[in-house]
Amino acid sequence: MKKFFLGTLGLVAMAAPAVAADLAVKAAPPPPPLPVFSWTGFYIGANIGGAWAHNNWTDTLFLTNFNNNNNGRFIGGGQIGGNYQIGNFVIGGEWDFDWAGNNNGGTGVVIPGVGTIVVTNNNRWITTVAARFGLAVDHWLFYGKAGGGWVGNNNLTVTNVTTGVSLTCGNFANCGNNTGGWLVGAGFEYAFTNNWTVKAEYDYLGLGNRTLLIPATAPLLAGDTFTSNNRNIQMVKVGVNYLFNWGAPVAARY
Repeated sequence: MKKFFLGTLGLVAMAAPAVAADLAVKAAPPPPPLPVFSWTGFYIGANIGGAWAHNNWTDTLFLTNFNNNNNGRFIGGGQIGGNYQIGNFVIGGEWDFDWAGNNNGGTGVVIPGVGTIVVTNNNRWITTVAARFGLAVDHWLFYGKAGGGWVGNNNLTVTNVTTGVSLTCGNFANCGNNTGGWLVGAGFEYAFTNNWTVKAEYDYLGLGNRTLLIPATAPLLAGDTFTSNNRNIQMVKVGVNYLFNWGAPVAARY
């Protein structure tokens, strides 16, 4: 019995250091979760791009179509808006304003016995107000837009190129200068820091018809009425925003 007791005691003594060593090792803590970027916050920025206008005029006196598809022109301006992110879904709103480069392009139409008639106008500025809704994939945001827009027109003019006589809106003829319509668009945005983002988007602005009334006392096309149809402006923009990010990534706390 004595030998058995001494042998057992020896085995316990030999195993004790190994057990103590095992007890001294603690499991490593789990790695902290990676910070998640959020699009929530207000932003302000600038943009540049191009715009293409489509505008046809038809008169009631000669039943003639005067095509006024303007060539592309430069646009530039700024935007301000806000985002709110829920999971991967982002909703918000945006207002933008762009100045448009001068472009009075028009196609002349020959009317027998009258001359070559050209209808021209210039879009001075374009502004839109729209809701934005999209899907966030970390630092990427893919979005759509829907809302309304307005265009500032001036120098809407009917000219007889043959005789040199012209009628300008607000002088001999009566018409409105500012017109509005509906807007749809789509784009994507990338946050290259927690606050700075770049974006690219396409917008389609469908505009209402306009009517140009020429009085009976006018020196050109007296009593005629010009009506626009299928008016729209298509825009492609690139821009940069500064995001006042309420949900910027923060280090995990323990």
